[in-house]
Amino acid sequence: MYILGGFSLGRRAPVHPEMPKPIPIGARGQAEETVEFKHTLTAHHSTLPPVYSTPDMIRLMETAAFRALQPYCERDEITVGTSIHVEHRAASGIGARIRAEAVVESFDGRFYTVRVTARDDVQEIGRGTVGRAVVSVEKFLKRLTNPQPAEIEPPRGD
Repeated sequence: MYILGGFSLGRRAPVHPEMPKPIPIGARGQAEETVEFKHTLTAHHSTLPPVYSTPDMIRLMETAAFRALQPYCERDEITVGTSIHVEHRAASGIGARIRAEAVVESFDGRFYTVRVTARDDVQEIGRGTVGRAVVSVEKFLKRLTNPQPAEIEPPRGD
């Protein structure tokens, strides 16, 4: 079960070129769920312990990030995930209530960086950032039927 709870505050990010409604830095979103067997490592492999899995924690964090940005999208716009930098720091068992929170941290003209955290009833269990970009669903689906090589920047040398 997910619970939506988002509000916005702070200064405004630059407007996305195809997006008339600016997304404010500080916009927030959240998502919650109770850990069930299907969310555990055991569900993926019987020899693993019955604790909340990292992929499920990341999914919940991505949902919170989506909810922070989605109220500012218009027409057929949505946001899609572009990067994940997350640490899973503590275990949670079946029955634990997990709450992910997301806060829009920055915008570089193309990508939003969203700070995410996850907590159970006792402690913070994960933290990090996710990247998201605004896309038109129609254009996005067209690219699926006519795939082109992705425009990926080469890694920067240190």
